[in-house]
Amino acid sequence: MAFGTFDILHPGHKFYLKQAKKLGGKLVVVVARDKNVLEVKGKKALNNENDRLAFVTHLSFVDQAVLGDRELRKWAVVKRFHPVTIALGYDQWASILSLRKELAKIGLNPKIVRIKAFKPKKNKSSLLKKSS
Repeated sequence: MAFGTFDILHPGHKFYLKQAKKLGGKLVVVVARDKNVLEVKGKKALNNENDRLAFVTHLSFVDQAVLGDRELRKWAVVKRFHPVTIALGYDQWASILSLRKELAKIGLNPKIVRIKAFKPKKNKSSLLKKSS
């Protein structure tokens, strides 16, 4: 399982998701809700949640893409899929230790892996938005 906003789908996102796919047999990608993007990043995404979901759904290496929970840290999507492994991007806010503790409270103990960056000075949504 992998999480993200995926506002401007770029090579860094594709690298992250391909690496996540290598961690297990099936890749489920959770796309952040518009409300949560605003809350976490302090600004709206350029593309709405349904468009971002469609972008991710069309990637050949993604087995399933779903919208995330309507509220942060509710974990309903994680409970629904019971992932064996969760992949985090190099720049995602979650601490592996705190995420492990939160998931343990709901009876889940997935392996949590942080994926290394892929050319972060070139492939980062915030940089790409500035140049467009």
